[in-house]
Amino acid sequence: MQSSNSTILHTISPVRPYHKLYCLLFSLILIVVVASSRILVHAAENGYSYLLMPTQIIKINNLYFIVDCNHNQVIYSDNLNTPLRSWNVLTRNAQKPHAIASDGELYVVADTDNNRILTFEKTYDGFRPLQIFEEVGNRPHFVDYDYSEQLFYVWSSMTGEMYLYQKEADTNFLSLQAIFSIPELTDCYVRSFTITGDVILFPAVERSSIILVDKKTFEVLNEYPVPDCMAGMVQISIVDGSFFITVSTDRQYNLNASTVIRTSSLEDLSAGNYENLYSLFGNDGTPYYVSYFDGAYYMIHENAPPNIYRFRSEQGKIYDIKGLPFK
Repeated sequence: MQSSNSTILHTISPVRPYHKLYCLLFSLILIVVVASSRILVHAAENGYSYLLMPTQIIKINNLYFIVDCNHNQVIYSDNLNTPLRSWNVLTRNAQKPHAIASDGELYVVADTDNNRILTFEKTYDGFRPLQIFEEVGNRPHFVDYDYSEQLFYVWSSMTGEMYLYQKEADTNFLSLQAIFSIPELTDCYVRSFTITGDVILFPAVERSSIILVDKKTFEVLNEYPVPDCMAGMVQISIVDGSFFITVSTDRQYNLNASTVIRTSSLEDLSAGNYENLYSLFGNDGTPYYVSYFDGAYYMIHENAPPNIYRFRSEQGKIYDIKGLPFK
């Protein structure tokens, strides 16, 4: 018996070091594969050479983001001149997203046709998804961060509801704080909102008007009628001290009414006292959201090239207008 056991031990013992080596090599390969797949998930390249109905371009920290709505994705790059194919993908886990906002640490995406919002935080090699909030009204279109209130504002475009989210202490996790309803905007299509001081402006299609509400109570303070030909407003921006309004359609949702207008007073709109700036931006296509960064304004432009216009404005003069040739 001793002799037999000795033989068996002698036969097996030389194999053990190789067995350990194979296990070690397998573990190393597995680690490399997992790490590689993680990098690909967080820093996958866009792959598309064109934008499909984009809605927003914005700069957050040192990165540029484009909400590429009909490609169902949000992409980003550290250089606006990067060819579109080489932009990185923040998320493709979205259906017709329309907007993104950040407080500098947390990134919140309006996942419009899924009726939800998605949150992300920056990592060393890309972004990490954090939370998904379901049933955020009906088609949440726009999101913004108000530094004075330290709140994310998310707008449900069809129900007249604003969802307010706040970060939990010392974390990048959000919690819902309140939902405010504006009865005047129920069942009224509202594509965006503009926080300015202690009030918020809402462009309301079916009402052919702009609604002004108190930021804290959401009580309607005023309503400014607009001509039906510009009822399909997208956004009201403050550009060089004036109201710069992008218009997608008229009240009947006719895209031929797309335009850009400017006025110094919202009260003047009903009387037609405004400037039409459409010709400055090609007299074609559908203007959408406007953002300000790098010392200039950037306007998304749908349905006709270029998809993004950059321009500057000082003392009432709009100049240095340039379409960005993404390739």
